[in-house]
Amino acid sequence: MCLEGGSIFGSDASPLILDALRSIAGFWQKKGFTAPYMPGYLLRRTVQSLFAVWGVITLVFLILQLSGDPALLLAPQGATAKDIALIRSQFGFDRPMIIQYADYLWKLIRFDLGTSFVQDLPVIEIIRARLPYTIYLASASLLVALCVGLPVGIITGVYRGKPIERMLMPIVLVGQSMPTFWTGILMIMLFAITLGALPPSGAEGPSSVIMPAVSLGALSMATFARILRTSIIEELSKDYVRAAKAKGISFSKVLSRHVLRNASIPLITIGALELAMLLAGAVIVETVFAWPGLGQLAVQAIEARDFPVVQALVLLGSMVYIFMNFLADILYSVVDPRIKLEGRES
Repeated sequence: MCLEGGSIFGSDASPLILDALRSIAGFWQKKGFTAPYMPGYLLRRTVQSLFAVWGVITLVFLILQLSGDPALLLAPQGATAKDIALIRSQFGFDRPMIIQYADYLWKLIRFDLGTSFVQDLPVIEIIRARLPYTIYLASASLLVALCVGLPVGIITGVYRGKPIERMLMPIVLVGQSMPTFWTGILMIMLFAITLGALPPSGAEGPSSVIMPAVSLGALSMATFARILRTSIIEELSKDYVRAAKAKGISFSKVLSRHVLRNASIPLITIGALELAMLLAGAVIVETVFAWPGLGQLAVQAIEARDFPVVQALVLLGSMVYIFMNFLADILYSVVDPRIKLEGRES
C-alpha cells in the first residue's frame, strides 16, 4: 500500500477514481440518461451507502453481543465450566468486544464472512446454497405483483368511479390489509388441506412456489395498484391532458405517451423498496411454507445465536436496500428528464 503524497491510496489514486467515475457517467449518458450524472454525485452516494452499511453492521454486532453468551449454546449438555471456557477461547468469545468487532470488520474487508458456529461451514457457502431459493421466490412474487397490480392500478385510475373500479378495488384492499402469514395459512388450509391441489410446504417443484409467491406478492400487488391509481388520477387532472384532448389527440396516445410515464415516477421509489423487501424480507413467508431460503435461514440462525450467519444476512439485506434506493435515484431521470440529480451538487 502506497503512502505517497500523504494519501493512503497514493498521489495518483484520486485522478484514477475520478476518471473511472467520469467513464461511468459517460456510459449512462450514451444510454440515454439525460440528467448530468457527474462523478461527484456517484462518489457522494457511494460514500453515504458505505456509511449506512457500516452503521447496520455495528448495530447488529452490538445487539448480538449483548443478547447472550453463544458459548453456552455451543456447549454440549452437561458441560463443565472449564469446557465452556475452552469454547470461549476457541471461538474468541473471551476477547474484548472491541477486538472482536475490529476482527470482524477486517474479515469483511477481505470478503470473509466467517464460519458458522452451528454448522461449522463457511457462511458464504451456506448463503450460496440458500440464495437461489430466495431469488426464485422473490422473482415469482414480483411477477405476481406486477401482472396483477399494474393492470388493476391503470384500470382503476382511468375508470375512476365506474363499476369496474368498484369491482377491482376490493382486491386491492384485501391484498393490502391481509397479513402475509395469515394469507399463507388460509391458502394452505384451502388449496393444500381441503382441495389437495398444491403442496403445503417445501420446494419440491414448480407447484410449490405458487402459494408462497401469491402470499408474498399480495401486499406488493396492492401497493403497486394503489400508488399507480393515485398517480394516474392526479395526472389526468392536469392541464396538459386537457390541452392534448383539445388538439384532438386520442386519449390512448395521451395515456400511453405522457400520463403513464409521469405517473410511474412515484412507482419507481415504491418499486425499488418493494423489490428489496421481496429479496430481503421474506422471513415470514419462508417460515410458514418451510421454504429453504434466506428468510428461514435467518430465523434458524437467530434461534441458535449463530452470530456469523445473522451478521452476514443482515449485511446482505442492508446492501440490497441501499443498492435499490441508489438505482431508483438513477432511474428517475429516465422517466422524467426534468429531474436533475446533479443539480444538488454545488
